[in-house]
Amino acid sequence: MMMNYTHLNNFMPIQILTNNFLAKIYAGLAVTGQTSPNGNSDLGLEADGGPNEGFSQYIRGYWQLQELTTDEAIIAWGESDNPGIRDLNFNTWNADNKFNEAFFARIFFQIGLVNEFLRETTEEKLSSRGVSTDLKAQIKTFRAEARFLRALSYYHAIDIYGRIPFATEGDIIGSGVKPSVQSREYVFNYILGELNEIDGDLAAAKTNEYGRADKAAAWMLKAKLYQNSKVYTGVDKSTEALAEITKVIGSPYKVATIPYANLFKADNNTNGAQDEVIFPITFDGIKTKTYGGTTFLILASCNKPVGATLGINDGWAGFRARQEFIQSTGTDARVMKVAGSTDPASISDYSKFDEGTKLIKFSNKNAAGGNGSDGIFADADFALFRMGDAYLMYAELAIVNGKGSTATALGYINALRTRGGAANIAMSDIDALITTDAKEMFILNERAKELYWEGTRRQDLIRLNHYVSGYTWQWKGGIQNGNSIPSTRTLFPIPNKYLNINSNLSQNPGY
Repeated sequence: MMMNYTHLNNFMPIQILTNNFLAKIYAGLAVTGQTSPNGNSDLGLEADGGPNEGFSQYIRGYWQLQELTTDEAIIAWGESDNPGIRDLNFNTWNADNKFNEAFFARIFFQIGLVNEFLRETTEEKLSSRGVSTDLKAQIKTFRAEARFLRALSYYHAIDIYGRIPFATEGDIIGSGVKPSVQSREYVFNYILGELNEIDGDLAAAKTNEYGRADKAAAWMLKAKLYQNSKVYTGVDKSTEALAEITKVIGSPYKVATIPYANLFKADNNTNGAQDEVIFPITFDGIKTKTYGGTTFLILASCNKPVGATLGINDGWAGFRARQEFIQSTGTDARVMKVAGSTDPASISDYSKFDEGTKLIKFSNKNAAGGNGSDGIFADADFALFRMGDAYLMYAELAIVNGKGSTATALGYINALRTRGGAANIAMSDIDALITTDAKEMFILNERAKELYWEGTRRQDLIRLNHYVSGYTWQWKGGIQNGNSIPSTRTLFPIPNKYLNINSNLSQNPGY
């Protein structure tokens, strides 16, 4: 496969490298090019065969594949401006889907950036440029953070695609050699090896500057990998997952003692939410303009009148929740519904924004009620990893997998319920979960209440055996009342565009 990313033919001056190059890698999770929101896209102009720039933003792409394909969201937009979006709603996508293609390109652009950074910061190259001992030590930490970011993207890649093209800094770019293809299990083990190797070089938990990776972020990623290991490799690693998530929970991060809604507001980098967020993707309405990220998540969830209440001067009338999600979450106060809405919960026509339950999650208002820095582009950061998720990961390991303590799990569940204004549950409620299915559905519902629209739902449903069958939602499989879908839908296809470029690639089953 030919990677479509900016190759640095001439090495930057070292001072620019130590700041701007690593910043560019982090920024690749938030913006789409050097002049975001439009123009000079990292992935090439749409007119020249590149993806739509807004479609290609990392969080927007990841979120759409993880959420629109589930009960948590359905989008009203038509095919003329968003070709292929309906197929995400219906779980009927194919290998030419533009949203899948855009995210595939973004993941491997990001990995390519890291590989180039690592090639140009070896001990040998730094010594040849006369880099001081102090700066070498700093760059050692930078390299560990870059390797974490590469591990993160490879984790997303195996979660969504399974068997993938694979390259590291040891592969020569521009040599005419096509990247190899590696199995899900191979890349799974590679990621774990990387995370173990960099642990000593990352900053201690909660000591790095906000927005940068530290040891706790690496532990959380390892816990995610281990918890999904049975899906990725066929081998249960719940014991290992418990060990890693216990380290995360024991770190200086904590469940923030603030109103639940403030976790997702414009000042969530300073309003107390930052105490909970282990790894955020940071946004700024002035400095990081993008049609993805939390700007997309706010605008696409509302019409213009509701947008005004969220600190945004527009509304794209896109997604809302399907009725099965609302039924499963009940009256839990964390599921924030648009006040006064009388729209029906049932969706007879997916393209009508006035059908389905309108929810609020992210906001461009700050905790004090003021607006963010810009009227269109949001300031709210997106928490890729946070302690609330860690608590529920522990609860799942205890209740579903029989690891850890159910009493501790109950305490974690109730801590989140109390913070969110929901009633506590008792140990008798957990003891009443006799069957595996009941335990899985309980955890799915708790995760839905706390983590809806945070990009975890597809993965959760697959891991807990309710994505393909056993649980149905409206328009699943393309019919109003829903249907089971083929098991091959647990993976997305390798885009045809890249199959045609790299003969080492083969298509996933079912496509």
